Amino acid sequence: MVQRIDVTGADGVRLAAWEFRESATAEPPDPDAPRVLLLHGLMGRAFHWAGTARWLSRNRRVVALDQRGHGQSGRPAAGPGTSTRLGRDAFVADAESVIEQLGLGPVTLIGHSMGALTGWQLAARRPDLVEALVICDMRASALGEASQQEWEDWFRRWPLPFPTQDAARRWFGEDDPRVERPDPGRGAFFAEVMHQAPDGWRPLFSRRQMLTARETWVHDAHWEELAQVRCPTLVVRGLDGELGRAEAQEMVRVLPAGRYAEIPDAGHYLHYDQPTAWRAALEPFLDSVRAQA
Repeated sequence: MVQRIDVTGADGVRLAAWEFRESATAEPPDPDAPRVLLLHGLMGRAFHWAGTARWLSRNRRVVALDQRGHGQSGRPAAGPGTSTRLGRDAFVADAESVIEQLGLGPVTLIGHSMGALTGWQLAARRPDLVEALVICDMRASALGEASQQEWEDWFRRWPLPFPTQDAARRWFGEDDPRVERPDPGRGAFFAEVMHQAPDGWRPLFSRRQMLTARETWVHDAHWEELAQVRCPTLVVRGLDGELGRAEAQEMVRVLPAGRYAEIPDAGHYLHYDQPTAWRAALEPFLDSVRAQA
């Protein structure tokens, strides 16, 4: 069962949060049960976490957030100030607002990519709200300006609109020039962020706004904030993902309470690629956090 909860984020933006329960007949979670907030990556949406939320919700209160500009949450209007409303501070403030408005703190934050960066920045700034953190395939180093240009070029190559959702799945999983070999997890990820428009299937988000949202990790590194995270933190990478082993292990070294896990035969979308291995990496960590609480 999934229930939508409307929340007000920073600067009044409307956010859609989604609470997952094991079944439609399940009782409301015990107020003393562990709480989890799931934060998707750039271009993602809360429902990308559905498989993870299904098993987490058996003994935890689980909420996933459509971050601003994504899913069914509000999209900042174009014009002056847009970069501020899609900057790092806005994403972190939104997560903080959700935790406080829904009474989730102290919470375990599980973030993928951009959501992981939001998670560790919030954990550094508000340690009282975060009891544990999972960083899923997100780098602490700056990517560099060339990365932003590559993304602009890639966005222009999208053959929009797609005639069907399945056509989007095939293109992102097989035909996209950025795909070296068939990647069903990637195809599924992107198929789920397409919606049916009058002329075909288009993304739920603005590609221009996605470029704005990623500027802060294109130009800035985030090692200093990572070192300020005091809670138990698990850094997870896909063996073929975007976070290299050397950088991941350095992130664990920098973290005061860092742990490391990697998932074979998985890329950036590792919770899609290898859901069983993802759970096997995550569950012991979460159980150990719960035991220490």
